[in-house]
Amino acid sequence: MITPIILAGGSGSRLWPLSRSLYPKQFLALQGNRTMLQETVLRLSNLDVSAPQVVCNEDHRFIAAEQLREIESNGSIILEPVGRNTAPAVALIAEITKNNNDPLLLVLAADHTIENKAAFTHAVNQAVQLANQGKLVTFGIVPTEAHTGYGYIKRGKSLDNTIIEKTQSESYQVAEFVEKPDSKTATQYLESGEYYWNSGMFLFRASRYLQELEKFRPDIYVACKKSLEKTSRDQDFIRIDEQEFSNCPNESIDYAIMEKTDDAVVVPLDAGWNDIGSWSALWEMNDKDSRGNANIGNIILQDTSNCLIHAGERLVTAVGLEGMIIIDTKDALLVASKDKVQDVKNIVEELKNKNSDEYKIHREVYRPWGKYESIDNGHSYQVKRITVKAGEKLSIQMHHHRAEHWIVVSGTAKVTNGDNTFLLAENESTFIPIGIIHALENPGKVPLEMIEVQSGTYLGEDDIVRFKDRYGRI
Repeated sequence: MITPIILAGGSGSRLWPLSRSLYPKQFLALQGNRTMLQETVLRLSNLDVSAPQVVCNEDHRFIAAEQLREIESNGSIILEPVGRNTAPAVALIAEITKNNNDPLLLVLAADHTIENKAAFTHAVNQAVQLANQGKLVTFGIVPTEAHTGYGYIKRGKSLDNTIIEKTQSESYQVAEFVEKPDSKTATQYLESGEYYWNSGMFLFRASRYLQELEKFRPDIYVACKKSLEKTSRDQDFIRIDEQEFSNCPNESIDYAIMEKTDDAVVVPLDAGWNDIGSWSALWEMNDKDSRGNANIGNIILQDTSNCLIHAGERLVTAVGLEGMIIIDTKDALLVASKDKVQDVKNIVEELKNKNSDEYKIHREVYRPWGKYESIDNGHSYQVKRITVKAGEKLSIQMHHHRAEHWIVVSGTAKVTNGDNTFLLAENESTFIPIGIIHALENPGKVPLEMIEVQSGTYLGEDDIVRFKDRYGRI
């Protein structure tokens, strides 16, 4: 049995403004109706796997839980109090699962795409044979171009049938891992046929991984063991000791183990893999019109070629463009040359330094109970559209600096306003004064839609004092 580990951290800054700190690319549906996290889970359907173990951070926990629920996956979610790269993240799962039949661990990133699911399944099944022999397997992507944005794996000696039986696929000892090359070196790698792109995907047995980690990086091994001595469960989430995990070094599996072990093996994977690390990569993957444009949304073009244009809710038009990226959202617009998209991260860094909301969140913000969208704001007021899912309830709370006026647009609201609890139907409203304890619930079977008008001297989301919350946010 294989236990999938899906690493769902990261901010995906190169895909701003769609990907943001509090809603990064792994939770977006960049192709089709499923998000990248959901596609990663569904890709496992033809393998003998247990429920996935998803690793993410505190800010993304409810997004991950909801997306797993939507595809009826009952996986566990381990919350990293701080990001410490892949070696510690996988060590946590390995330590948790080693005494439960010591499973094979299939390590996957939540933000990769794979077009050929059958080829992926075949490569994993081949890797299972190697992992059962005590090998630590990485998957090397068969390169299609001299790409300078990926690290590479050089293959060594071919493994014969004494290790791999009944398979026509290749597998090799790892000769070395190499960093992202310049264009000339990448061309040499491609022409040699001996190099693969480093996918960051792995398969090994839990106990075997921990053996090598303890051997080569005992500091990481000890820190992860200590951080698991104080764990707690909260709904779908497993929390670990923040102080102990914060002391853990920040290190990838490649550096911590794979470059040091004698048992590193690479299985080639030719399955239409892409990590969608930039807007140009998304352009390459999408269907295009007769002039090479990848269009998403309501778009009209004239004399425009080889562009990626993503329209949000508005009509987007373009005239006389070549090789451009245009990404339109409700609160931000990106216009970039396709050969400069790697520099989008610099825009994100500038927004971060200015503490701009556009770096962190969208106007539409998801919560475990539903979502809200900021539709207008001024010096001392803010207007939101709030959607509460059927049967869900916001926390019992109060505000020190703002009052709120609620107007029900559709559905039924159960409102606690001070000492009174009552129902509001469509076109009915209530006023919540400053300092009054209140709560909002949807007791119905359909979503509750309402407009909230906030007024006061401070309207930040941190002006919330919670007294009771079913989602553990107190």
